Amino acid sequence: MRLLREQRGMSLAELARQAGLAKQTLSTIEQGVGNPTVDTLFSVANALGVPVTRLVAEREQVMVVQRRDEVVWQRHGGYESRSLDHVYGSGVIENYLLRIAPVAADGSADPSAPHPVGTLEHLYVISGRVRVGPVDSAVELGPGDFVRYPGDRPHVYESLDGESVVHVVVSVPRVQPGTGAVRVPRTHGERAR
Repeated sequence: MRLLREQRGMSLAELARQAGLAKQTLSTIEQGVGNPTVDTLFSVANALGVPVTRLVAEREQVMVVQRRDEVVWQRHGGYESRSLDHVYGSGVIENYLLRIAPVAADGSADPSAPHPVGTLEHLYVISGRVRVGPVDSAVELGPGDFVRYPGDRPHVYESLDGESVVHVVVSVPRVQPGTGAVRVPRTHGERAR
């Protein structure tokens, strides 16, 4: 909440006034001590001009796997949508379509180099079977499966049966946790050393 408030140049008092809440209530929430009600969250979100999910979205770098048989498609008139993932924040977003060659005869693939701290990769399998993710916790996926994993560690893209095609979205935060602003390099095509 503090980040969103500061991005808008709002003082705690101004946010409290616009949300119709006590300044102390907001201070407690920003310190991570309070347990706000749903009504309080909606008031704050409205005052900040953001969806309430921006205030309660997970911030950890956890792996999220979505299997095709576990998803819900939603109909919207003439089309259906499948939500893959929601991650909020600012930074650089890169989209890639990857064609992954079969794993070498010795069964090894060169790991991809870690990207800047805080980077997440979101990968959706279009065709083929793949093994992807951090070197120490890669998962096997098939067509229609989705995974999100930390991209700031060495990670692999391996095709398990012929050429595979995947869609990858790489999200790199503009400000690296604890470091301030950094130049964000292109993320793919680099190999781990």
